[in-house]
Amino acid sequence: MLLSITNCKRKAVFAATVLIAMAGNAQTNLSTLDLNAPFGWTNCSSMTAGDDYSTTGGEGSSQKRTITLKSTGADMKSAIQNAVKNNDIIILDGSDGDFIVSSNVGISGAQNKTIVGINGARICSKWYVTPEIIKMLDDNNVMSYSTSSGTGSKLTNGTNVSEGREYITRQLLINYTGDSSEGYRSSGILSISGCNNLIIRNLKFVGPGTVDISGNDLISCTGTTHLWVDHCDFTDGLDGNFDITNGSNFVTVSWCSFSYTDRAYDHRNTNLVGSSDSYTSDEDNLNITYAFNNWGTKCNARMPMARFGTIHMLNNYYDCEGNGSPCINPRKNSEFLIEGNYFDSGVRNIFSQSSAKRWTWTSTNYTVESFSPSSSGTNVTMPYSYTVANVQNVPTEIKKYVGATLENPLVLGKSGETSVSKTVKKQNAERIYTPDGSKHKKAQEGVNIIVGEDGNVKKVLR
Repeated sequence: MLLSITNCKRKAVFAATVLIAMAGNAQTNLSTLDLNAPFGWTNCSSMTAGDDYSTTGGEGSSQKRTITLKSTGADMKSAIQNAVKNNDIIILDGSDGDFIVSSNVGISGAQNKTIVGINGARICSKWYVTPEIIKMLDDNNVMSYSTSSGTGSKLTNGTNVSEGREYITRQLLINYTGDSSEGYRSSGILSISGCNNLIIRNLKFVGPGTVDISGNDLISCTGTTHLWVDHCDFTDGLDGNFDITNGSNFVTVSWCSFSYTDRAYDHRNTNLVGSSDSYTSDEDNLNITYAFNNWGTKCNARMPMARFGTIHMLNNYYDCEGNGSPCINPRKNSEFLIEGNYFDSGVRNIFSQSSAKRWTWTSTNYTVESFSPSSSGTNVTMPYSYTVANVQNVPTEIKKYVGATLENPLVLGKSGETSVSKTVKKQNAERIYTPDGSKHKKAQEGVNIIVGEDGNVKKVLR
């Protein structure tokens, strides 16, 4: 599937160039295990009916307005926010440098949107944890303070903080920065709320590093349905890397990498599903597929930790050596199907549950450290169709293809292969555009740009 081009005539020449440049044959740098199309829970409309919804992103919009952004070197928060608000297909072009944002970019109530990166696009937080901050925290023995509720106190800005470590960290940063409003706690990237039918692909999200100040996530997703996040890199989220909570449902996260650098001080809790045990309205929500992802360097916990949802862990790769907390952590009333996942050497803290409904750990998983938890309750099943890849192939394929590695993030489907869903093939039907970006059912007089089912582009003069 090729997403369409802008209908703004003043951008016609550039739009046609984007169309031709990003079209072509199937991805040349794509794993044989990668469908290159939405799959899993994102394509479901209920907990029992599978493959009955088509997550199309911006292609599902009637107007299909397209914009391409480049970094100006200034704060890009408003530019990205406005681009998403006023367009259906948003292309972030990294050729002029990183997209720096001063705080979370809010995306609220958006319908039928696609956001992709090209040319190594990175969205980075403006504030970050410096070596001087880390030294200050070490000099004050921050790691010795309790993370239990009730051990904190009141900050000089009048805020009560329950946990001891969070209290001392926040107070030290107030003193160090002189910012009593603690604006740096908003150093996330995207805050997605109340949205439907979104695709996010081929972007690198870079946060400030981790300190225990109850800050923002790289991506926080609340009340959002039919979301596909694919081939993205998540590094150094302040609180979490990618948290999905509060009524979100039908989400697939595929071919993404999660990691931390030396900016990460503590609280390396990467993926939270479900905000709390008391948020019982999530009981029939939070159905999520995690497939072909990598939890790597310095990931310590929540890979994921989930409450209430039905979570499918399919063919993921864990090489987070020395993690102190469980990789997979079912919690309150959650259900997990865990199959075809590879846990590499040094990953010893693999699984733990607390008040989960049931979980199924299949024989298709592989652990170098010879750890194999038992299943509990009736087998957990998924309503959608899928194939479990040979677990021995998982490390090689994921190391090579995970993250923002796509050449053509606006092209979906694997041309000529029967594994592509009927929905995707239908979307791949021949399309006709004129140079002004307009889409037509048949060729027009003059120049026509024709995109074939196989993704090939040709110009035809009528």
